[in-house]
Amino acid sequence: MIEVRISARVNPTETEEKVRTAVQSIFPTVDLIYNATDDTGLYGNVEGISDLGGLLHLHHLLREEEIIDTARTQFEVGMSRDAPFTSFRISKFVAFVGRLNFPAGEEPLGSIHITMSANSSFELQRLIEWLAPPTEKGKILFETDIEDVEIT
Repeated sequence: MIEVRISARVNPTETEEKVRTAVQSIFPTVDLIYNATDDTGLYGNVEGISDLGGLLHLHHLLREEEIIDTARTQFEVGMSRDAPFTSFRISKFVAFVGRLNFPAGEEPLGSIHITMSANSSFELQRLIEWLAPPTEKGKILFETDIEDVEIT
């Protein structure tokens, strides 16, 4: 089973609604909740949990923006050695306009944090191949079907 956890910090200079818009422009089907992280309510996090279906729009955007190699690198760099999951960040600012960018580090106002977990390393590898398949000279070598990602 694939589980996708998404979170983004809401700063005092931002509105919860704008952060929600940024997250949902990449993950439109994810139900988000707001959690205040201090007593003033000025700081908080927008968070959501999804399944494989929640990644469909990300899958589409990676191809539309032709950044499959960059995404694959981010997924592989973020892989855990101890458990079948990978973590990566997407720019909150860029996501607000419906585009993708993988920032080199945490952004000053915070990034969108994503953790994708699977039941096994094999299932995680299938997930990565589905989202960001191997390429050669910018051309996709093969496409994995979404039905072949989760192992039941």
